[in-house]
Amino acid sequence: MTEADQPIGPALAWKPVPPPQRRPLDGAYVRLEPLDPARHPADLFALSDGAPRLWTYMGYGPFTDLAAFRAWFEARAKEIDPLFYAVIDRATGRASGMASYLRIVPDMGVIEIGHIWFAPVLQRTRQATEAIFLLMRHVFDELGYRRLEWKCDALNAPSRRAALRFGFLYEGIFRQHLTYKGRNRDTAWFAMTDGDWPAVKAAFERFLAAGNFDADGRQRAKLQIGPGGDAA
Repeated sequence: MTEADQPIGPALAWKPVPPPQRRPLDGAYVRLEPLDPARHPADLFALSDGAPRLWTYMGYGPFTDLAAFRAWFEARAKEIDPLFYAVIDRATGRASGMASYLRIVPDMGVIEIGHIWFAPVLQRTRQATEAIFLLMRHVFDELGYRRLEWKCDALNAPSRRAALRFGFLYEGIFRQHLTYKGRNRDTAWFAMTDGDWPAVKAAFERFLAAGNFDADGRQRAKLQIGPGGDAA
């Protein structure tokens, strides 16, 4: 085979997309707000105090007091990559979690969701699921990205399960990818493409529909997404 015969991918009609902007993302159960040092830190610190495991796989925390957390928070609020959001529970009006976009590459249409930190009161709720859905929907439907990534410490079993539940495909382990808190991190790599998204979106919409929850907020049917974004 000559060099001229080497296979190449199909031509791509691709135009760069914009980066996410610092604006709220609204859902039925939660609102994602860009970090506000005047409003969000007190709730988030109060909900995390006494739950040190929340910080095990983060490159920061736990924080000794509100002042230390507020200083870290104020620095994050000024950044655009990562671009952090506070998760506001519409029922209570309280900030109960954080998440971000990071490693944002508009020219290639690639972006990552990360720094996901949900207080115990938010974990395993429809609010938590909708928070992730709002980030995903904004990336694919409003900004037009081609690829959305999810990465975590390979030892972080809950995060790996969450990635699969949300429709991301497992792509492998990057060995000795990072060091943090004096430890090595092998990174588990997951991703979703714009081709996967339509089926994933439909599954999320079915799950988040008001009729899928009883009067106490318990789900009637689970979020079911199979390999390749197919609804299971």
